[in-house]
Amino acid sequence: MKITRCTSRIVDIPTVRAHKLAFGAVRTQTYVIVEIALDDGAIGFGEAATIGGASWSEESPESIRHIVDDYLAPAILGTDPRHFERQLELFERLCKGNRFAKAAVEMAMIDAVSRAVGLPAWQLLGGKLHDRLPLAWTLATGNPELDIAEAERKLAEGKHRLFKIKIGSGRPEDDVARVAAIARALGDRAEIRVDVNQAWDWLAARRWVPALGDAGVAMAEQPVARWQTELLRELCARESGPAIMADESVCSPQDALSLAASRAAHVFSLKVTKHGGLTNTRKVAAVAEAAGIACYGGTMLETSLGSAASAHVFCGIPGLTAGCELFGPMLLVEDIVTEPLRAKDFCLEMPDGPGFGVEVDREKLDAFDRDRRERRPIRVDLGAAPRTQTATADTTETPEEN
Repeated sequence: MKITRCTSRIVDIPTVRAHKLAFGAVRTQTYVIVEIALDDGAIGFGEAATIGGASWSEESPESIRHIVDDYLAPAILGTDPRHFERQLELFERLCKGNRFAKAAVEMAMIDAVSRAVGLPAWQLLGGKLHDRLPLAWTLATGNPELDIAEAERKLAEGKHRLFKIKIGSGRPEDDVARVAAIARALGDRAEIRVDVNQAWDWLAARRWVPALGDAGVAMAEQPVARWQTELLRELCARESGPAIMADESVCSPQDALSLAASRAAHVFSLKVTKHGGLTNTRKVAAVAEAAGIACYGGTMLETSLGSAASAHVFCGIPGLTAGCELFGPMLLVEDIVTEPLRAKDFCLEMPDGPGFGVEVDREKLDAFDRDRRERRPIRVDLGAAPRTQTATADTTETPEEN
């Protein structure tokens, strides 16, 4: 089994509503799609999703594509894609960091190999423990009335009862008040979590994380900067308040070990791209399991392709007890697969066919291909959610039903 071709493209897909985070608002999601062909005719696809271009991490869609096309693709041509660990060692020798690019290529290799042998990818990744994954939805309009209405629709549809609220763009007291209003409206019908996206400093976190617990928040994700491990440890040591979830702080297995040794997280947010691939995601999860830390299946707002790949590794992780948030396809005006992922009974239904269980639609890929549409790089709207004041929702934008 040999790799005969590895290509990439950038696609830009608008979202059904503005997705507002601590550092800005996303109205278009950008993806690098990697395609790998094998000598037996099997084709596999991988994906690296970014949020606001380079706004979430050091990698941008343009840098990811450059690393794939000019470094990784030439090196793997003619090699055997079945040796996943050997390929990862090759990637590390070729370039340091660049985890998103490596993840997309590894993803495409695993999809291609799984299809070549006619098996779902989870069978090559250690097996499956979970047939269904509890599915969270992120409330990120920045407006409590719109967020409550959106949550009510999701509850009524039976899609979501875990809700994560994006905060950190305005004053902490305003954010906590908004969260409390949403929690009161939903009551015991839903579990409320928040994601601060590193927006709070030492003083704000010490004061307002306990207040989140009083407001009814069960879990707070990355309230402070990724390097503030001591403060994360202090927040975890409190007898009351929300559980602390690490996201940006835990990228590598070494990060996971450091946080576990410091007792600086109750939960790890797992994301395939930030860990550098599905294989490395399992390594981070293994550290969490050994340390008694729960895991959560995070998202970079992937399409059904990237979400399905994530689901195939998440379904085999014993400690994935906090659910997942692979809702990315539902936030897009259009997906790139023939049959998008589905949510039912508040859970994600696992795609279980060969590979990642989804079929990429080439016509849809072409429709959103940046090169074909002569589009320029997409950047996060920094003015939509400034850190110095409360974000104001655009009341003309109403989330479409999915």
